[in-house]
Amino acid sequence: MKRIILFFMIVFVAITSIQAQQPAFAKVGYVDSEIILAQFSEAIKARSDLEGFVARWRTQADSLQTDLQTSYADYQKQAATMTQEKQREAQQSILEKEQRLQQFREQKFGQPNGEYFVKQEQLMAPVKQKIFSSIEEIAKEEGMHYVLDKAGEVVVLYADSQFDVTFKVLDRLKRGK
Repeated sequence: MKRIILFFMIVFVAITSIQAQQPAFAKVGYVDSEIILAQFSEAIKARSDLEGFVARWRTQADSLQTDLQTSYADYQKQAATMTQEKQREAQQSILEKEQRLQQFREQKFGQPNGEYFVKQEQLMAPVKQKIFSSIEEIAKEEGMHYVLDKAGEVVVLYADSQFDVTFKVLDRLKRGK
């Protein structure tokens, strides 16, 4: 989602710099990408699929965390009766479990190469492509020079609703054209 917002911010900056060089008759439209992503069935499915992966990974991480906590609690209960060698072995085992948990979290959720970000890109890439294609087609049909996104960090101080193509984009996406 942050990549989409970043993309639109870059487009906005580019449009602003180009627009300063363009005549005053440039036609501008806008969309609300949050509405599109919330209502476009393919985006909803992609987000749901990603949430399924996250739920499984969190369950695995919770299991590793519980095992670590149990091992630590057992060690604390038995430390006084253990030999020095057994204490070192138990401490080493606890340390290894802690490292496995940390590595698991980094592998799944670490930026930018964690599985979460890779899966997000895999699932959302076709959705973004369809959205951008629909926006481009509608912009050409409507004779628009620019289409901005009013969602997220792009600031639109005024937007005349006659130039809002959000629902045209959604309609086109839902019809599958």
